[in-house]
Amino acid sequence: MSDQAESRNVLGTELAECSDEPMTGFFRDGCCNTSDEDVGSHTVCVVMTADFLRFSKSRGNDLSTPAPQYGFPGLKAGDRWCLCAARWQEAFEAGQAPLVVLTATHQRALEVIDLADLKKHAIDMN
Repeated sequence: MSDQAESRNVLGTELAECSDEPMTGFFRDGCCNTSDEDVGSHTVCVVMTADFLRFSKSRGNDLSTPAPQYGFPGLKAGDRWCLCAARWQEAFEAGQAPLVVLTATHQRALEVIDLADLKKHAIDMN
């Protein structure tokens, strides 16, 4: 597991928390921390929208239905969540990308997504 104190966001600063309600992250630590075990690269901190939830479900990834057996509460519009980088990129290419919290998006997301595209959808840009 990566050490949160050493984790960096896409801006090169310390990785901020994404959400603790619902608890998110590959390690369920509230941050979009990652490691080699995280093959899905759950590194993009997003703010869910109803449109994105419908899009994701249409692509076979139902994020709105609870799955208590996995400790998954189901997501609703407004929830923050660590999303797989490839899913965000797919949504971006389809014009359905959710908003992004750059300070809470792990730098490894840049292995899949262009920073300029993330910035176009950022809620924390001045």
